Amino acid sequence: MPLGGEQVPQNLDAVAVRTWCGLALDALGRAREEIDAINVYPVADGDTGTNLYLTVESASQAVDAAFTGLEPARPSLAEAVRAMAHGALIGARGNSGTILSQLLRGTAQVLGADRDTDHADGRALALALRRAAESAYQAVAHPVEGTVLTVAAAAADAACDADGDGDCGVVARAAYDSACRALDATPEQLAVLGRAGVVDAGGRGLVAVLGALVGALSGETVRLRAASPHLKTAASGGHARVEPIECQDTSPDGAAPAFEVIYLLEADDTAVARLRTRLDGLGDSLVVVGGDGLWNVHVHVDDAGAAVEAGVEAGRPHRIRITHFGVGDAHTAGSEQPPRERTQRGIVAVVPGEGLAGLYAEAGATTVPTRPGEPPASGELVDAIRRAHAREVVLLPNDAELRHTAAAAAEQARTEGVRVALIPTRSAVQGIAALAVHEPDRRFDEDVVAMTSAAGATRYAELAVAERQSWTMAGICQAGDVLGLIDGDVAVIGDDTTRTARSVLDRMLAAGGEMVTLVLGEDVPDSFGDELEKHVREAHLAVDTVVYRGGRQSALLLIGVE
Repeated sequence: MPLGGEQVPQNLDAVAVRTWCGLALDALGRAREEIDAINVYPVADGDTGTNLYLTVESASQAVDAAFTGLEPARPSLAEAVRAMAHGALIGARGNSGTILSQLLRGTAQVLGADRDTDHADGRALALALRRAAESAYQAVAHPVEGTVLTVAAAAADAACDADGDGDCGVVARAAYDSACRALDATPEQLAVLGRAGVVDAGGRGLVAVLGALVGALSGETVRLRAASPHLKTAASGGHARVEPIECQDTSPDGAAPAFEVIYLLEADDTAVARLRTRLDGLGDSLVVVGGDGLWNVHVHVDDAGAAVEAGVEAGRPHRIRITHFGVGDAHTAGSEQPPRERTQRGIVAVVPGEGLAGLYAEAGATTVPTRPGEPPASGELVDAIRRAHAREVVLLPNDAELRHTAAAAAEQARTEGVRVALIPTRSAVQGIAALAVHEPDRRFDEDVVAMTSAAGATRYAELAVAERQSWTMAGICQAGDVLGLIDGDVAVIGDDTTRTARSVLDRMLAAGGEMVTLVLGEDVPDSFGDELEKHVREAHLAVDTVVYRGGRQSALLLIGVE
């Protein structure tokens, strides 16, 4: 114990960041329904709590992934906060989730600036919260007070004023307490909240996230009060009174925009600046967050196609999500049309690569595209199950790391009345094998058993290039080596792609096989597939080979042996 009984100042490190994300996810999970219930601004669509939960879920998964394979070592503080920010960016949902992702990005810009430090003190945390609030205001086209922005600014002010002698715990507690007071004042600042008798839903979510930060640093359990407003005046929080704002959140004819459009965008800063101007003229609630070539775009518009086209002109949009406000199925043309009849059975599959997505879609599957380092959150899988619009759904995660995410999505869909069977496919080639035996006309249980059997009878392999020196099951690899992974473990280390692929095929076929599936990556020439097909034909009798193109974002080579 320190001399004189003095308490050691609390610092923020990678482990604390991981704990923070986990506690924030738990807190938002508990408060999700009540936050959804008070969601009246900018659109009363009752999903703010859900969107914040899904955004933090993506951030938490990214931080967990940063720790994977390093135990007992751990990532640096910079690596942890950057993973958190990136995960939130790619998983951001809705207006509040998009703003929260920018708050986390601003925090990471300060805490991750020094790659060599393992921890941050209270002063750094205060500066990080200040940068978070500033960057969030900059990301919103037309900032409005009485929202999550106001709550973030109040938290930053208190953090910078805190006399914590370098203690992160003291700074976090000051930020949290001030955020609670600012949240109470939101009905006084935003007329739509005052009329509804609620506090701002996004601000309520941020208070939960800040409470989790206090818990991660101090170890105490922060008891969040219910989301009912206390309707205090702004003066009671220590700030000048602000007159309630009547927001122009509807068009002149009184109708709000019909669609919410969200997408990730690969583009440079200049193109994004032009995009902001273009989208600002198309609708409202415009939030553009991110940087370094990757952005998350959110806007409410009447012309969803024009908003997507603007993204295409600016760069490469993907993970495009369009929601029709007030309509349960976003693919229904309008609320005047009767609900579309559900099909009996559907397939939902996570697929890496545009070529594979096309292949799965041709087979009738609803696809969830994924990119390296950007696994889908459970909410995206639930959305895909809803898009399948079927009474029965077979879910193919096609990745061993997604088993828990897929299980959570399946459980959520079951609560909505959908019968879901999760087949634990660990590779896209196992999913292809399952699809090949799918027969929608037979009984659901029989179809699931047949698909599960086909997937389980398919061994899978992948070719990848080592990014750094590492120990593997096959020995030590160097950066640039070609790795042949069989059933998830490195089995072959080589210096030539073709020879390594042949060696992997020979090992897999040594135990027998009737069909080989090859999925070629975007940069792999067709001649590579021809050479491997010839090798199988000459070295392994009575074995058929089928070759597909994986397209963008697919692995160098995927191999399946049935």
